[in-house]
Amino acid sequence: MKKAEFVALGISEELAAKAEKASLEELKGYVEKSKHDEAVEESKTLKAQVAERDKQLETLKASAGDNEELKKQIEDMKKQNADQEKAHKAELAQLKLDNAIDAALTAAGAKNGKAVKALIDVSKVKLGEDGKLTGWDDQIKAVQKSDAYLFNVQQKNNFKGFQPGASGDNKPGTDVDMSKMTYEELAAFIESNPDAV
Repeated sequence: MKKAEFVALGISEELAAKAEKASLEELKGYVEKSKHDEAVEESKTLKAQVAERDKQLETLKASAGDNEELKKQIEDMKKQNADQEKAHKAELAQLKLDNAIDAALTAAGAKNGKAVKALIDVSKVKLGEDGKLTGWDDQIKAVQKSDAYLFNVQQKNNFKGFQPGASGDNKPGTDVDMSKMTYEELAAFIESNPDAV
């Protein structure tokens, strides 16, 4: 966790800095689950391919006598290996797409990823070389609009008026630093909060 997150939880600045440092130290060497899953899947596929090729070599050794038969078997094995490689690449690409979609669902605040995923046309979502999803934003916004109950909503507290525990010196809604506002923002703020001046 970052220092700001610890401070937001009510921890003092000094303790938050120490906690951030400890958190970063703890996460050294951490690998994301999605990347780990991809590596495990690729390892399984590669081991299966090596075993299959060893088997093919043994078959070739056994039939080394007939040259034409040997050439035919070599061509068949090349085709099989190319097909396996193509299937492996497609499988790995699908795994990466699924992991990216799951991460995007989490980032969007989905309460139930499977339910939200069922409402999205995944065939229109593509994973770019840069790791970003294309065709995702429009679909997730549409689902957030039509089925908002499936998402965690962060509501802003726009409460104005008496605030229990607040001192009477400050007017509600005036804890804004006007010195950092542009002219347009300042004019809009004063217009919407005439008592703030």
